[in-house]
Formats: sequence, structure tokens, C-alpha cells
Amino acid sequence: MQIILVSRGRKGPKTLDLTCRRMRCKVAVMVLAGVLGIAGLGAGMALAVAGPKDRALGAIGRIGDQVAGQDASVAAVRRDAQRELNALAVKLGQLQAQSVRLNALGERLTQVGKLDDGEFNFDEDPGQGGPEIATDAPAYAFPSALDQSIDQLSGQFDAQQAQLQALNDMLLDRKIESGLRPAGMPVSGYISSYFGGRADPFSGHSARHTGIDIAAPKGTPVTAVAEGLVTFAGQRSGYGDVVEIDHGNGYMTRYAHNSVLIAKPGQRVHVGDEIAKAGSTGRSTGSHVHFEVWYHDRVVNPLAYVRSHR
Repeated sequence: MQIILVSRGRKGPKTLDLTCRRMRCKVAVMVLAGVLGIAGLGAGMALAVAGPKDRALGAIGRIGDQVAGQDASVAAVRRDAQRELNALAVKLGQLQAQSVRLNALGERLTQVGKLDDGEFNFDEDPGQGGPEIATDAPAYAFPSALDQSIDQLSGQFDAQQAQLQALNDMLLDRKIESGLRPAGMPVSGYISSYFGGRADPFSGHSARHTGIDIAAPKGTPVTAVAEGLVTFAGQRSGYGDVVEIDHGNGYMTRYAHNSVLIAKPGQRVHVGDEIAKAGSTGRSTGSHVHFEVWYHDRVVNPLAYVRSHR
């Protein structure tokens, strides 16, 4: 086939003979060049369009990595803060437990010290008051080292607890010592004969009385005047039916002329426990209780003890 190209100018028409092999090669080269040019143009336009998009996607990716890193940092901070809060909660619980122990110890001390009811009420906050004067300073300043402040407060609690415990032990020792010291009358009655020299009621001769006699009707309860251990309960010459109590603090008390013995040897007795009943056994002129106090194996005048009170 032939292709005739007609020019609008004065030039004559130009004929392309496609039957000629050389002409076909030229046309093929021109077409291939046009195709390659169009492809290159398209590729350039595609790169021009895709470049900003790739840069935007890269920037977004970097921002996402930064955000992920910040989230990890925030999570780590939260974990550290939670651990600190848990530690503070544990310390606060310990302080509360110490406060409860101090309150219990304080209440026990008020009982041991026999303070008036309500003088120290550990169930209520202590009263505070006074005129209000406004200042620019804040009421409470948050401590710069909260953990250090809690440790200092815990140390103060420990010191106060040690002091109160020492005071409690001292008061308990005094109470125990007081409980072991004879005090009060062993029987309800009146003193009919005192300690020391007197005329013997049977012979009339001068004699030494080693105790006091407390007149009481037969059967009147006889009680221990201090805590201790019954070391003897039976008959002794001149004493009749007698009870002896060792109080373990150098003191021993003797209750004689009883009609009935209630306490048994080896029995532990407390203040006010009934140990016998008054009578007139042994060398006696009538129903009474002969009461003796021994201190470090020496008989002493019981009068000061029966007149003392706990």
C-alpha cells in the first residue's frame, strides 16, 4: 500500500511507499520512538505525582513511630507511678496499724493509770480551736520528699510506741508489785488487840503479840489481802486452824483461829478470794482472826498494811 501526504502549501504531494522495506523500517522506528516518548512522559508525570505522596507517607510513618515511642514512655511512667503509689499505700497501712496499736496502748495506760473516763478519749480527734488569722501562706505545703516524710513519721511512731510500751511495762510492774503487797483488812470487823507488847489474855503476864486480832462473828469470810500461793493450810500450835500465803515478793501473811479452812496448799489466790471463815480455834478467847505479816522472814506490824488501800 502507499500513503500519499498532501501539503497545504505550494509543495507537491509526497508519497510513502510501504512496499519498500527501508520505508517500513523508518516508519517502525518513528512509531517506536513515539511510543517510548509517550511512555517516558507518563513515567515522569507518575514520578512527579508519586514523590510528594511518598514523602507524606514517610512523614506520617515517622510521626507514628514517635507517637508509639511516646505511648511506651507514658506507659512506663504510669507503671512507675503505680509502683510508687502501691509502696505509699503499704506504708500508709503500716502507719495506720501503728496508730491503732498506739491507741490501744494509750487506752490500756489510761486504765492502768486509773485516769478519769473521758480524759483521754482515743476514739475521738483531739479538740483544737482559737481565733482565725488569715495569712498568704498555704495551710499545708506538700512535702518535697513524701517518702522521706512518711519514713520520718514512721520513726516517730516507733519511738512513741517504745516510750509508751516502757511506761506500760513500768505501770504493770507497779500494779503487779502492788498486788503482791498486803493491803486492807482480811475480815470485816474491828481491831481488838494490836501488835507489840500486851498483857496475855490467859495469864495476865506481859507478852509480845506478833500480829493484830480482828474481832468478827464466827463464819465471817476471811479473804486474802494480796495475790500469792497458799503454802500451808492446817493446824498450828496456839494458832488453831491457820492459812499461810506466800506472796513471792518477800511477803508472807498468816490468818489464824479460823473455824473453816477453804484454801488448799498449792492453791493460787488473788486479792479478795475467800480462804477461810472466822472462828475461835486454838488459843483464843472468842471468835476473831489473828492476822500476821512477815517481810523477809521477819514479823512486822500489820497495822500499816490493813490501813492502806490499792
